[in-house]
This record gives sequence, C-alpha cells and structure tokens, in this order.
Amino acid sequence: MNQCRSPRIVVPRSDRIRRIGQTSFGWLDARLRSHGWLDLLSPEAVAVYAFLCLVADRTGTSWYRKDRLGLELGLHEDALHQALARLYQLDLVAYRPFHRHASDGFHQVLSLPEGRAPDPEDLFGGPDE
Repeated sequence: MNQCRSPRIVVPRSDRIRRIGQTSFGWLDARLRSHGWLDLLSPEAVAVYAFLCLVADRTGTSWYRKDRLGLELGLHEDALHQALARLYQLDLVAYRPFHRHASDGFHQVLSLPEGRAPDPEDLFGGPDE
C-alpha cells in the first residue's frame, strides 16, 4: 500500500520562533492567498495592505497620513491612490476622514469578506485595471 505522508517539518531556528509579546504584532490572514484575494491586487496594493496591517491597532485602524504611507513605501501619489482604491473596492480596507473636508483619515483593515475572492473578470478591467 502506497501512503502519502506529510513531510516532517523542521524548524530551522527554534531559538527565533515568533511570539506575541508586549510589542505590537501585525498579522495577515492566510485566506488572502488561499481564497484568491492576492490575485486581485497589484504589488503596490499588497504593500499598502501589509503596511496597514503592521501599523494598525487592535481594531485594525491606522491613522497614517497618505503622504506618510507613500513615503514609507516609496510609492508616488498616483500609485498609492490606485492601490488604496483597489483595497476599498474589494472591501479589504475601509476609510473615514479625520474630520469633514479632511484629505486624510483613518484606514481600517477589515475582516475578509466571506467566501472566495471574486473572479477577476467580474471586476472592472481585471486585476488593478
């Protein structure tokens, strides 16, 4: 009988296993990959999403200004705008201005929508237009 076995997992550096401690701890939901969400994002949108996950508080909220986001990630204003627009469109990130008429505001990384990501052809122009 031929049985498939899972490979034995070897931790290369057991002295450096990540742990949640006193410092902040950003995380990415593994369903971003397994449910197809990453396929819908440009490299710039992935970078913005990951950065927002890293700087968010426990509610997923960040108050980095857009110019600071662009500076931290090395993105020009247009690329940052397109990346954020895609994240809003896919309901991965929510936005609320700091106050009425403000050009900057709060970004919240949202829990992933239920189910798999939409088919790229169902979106206007496919991945990141």
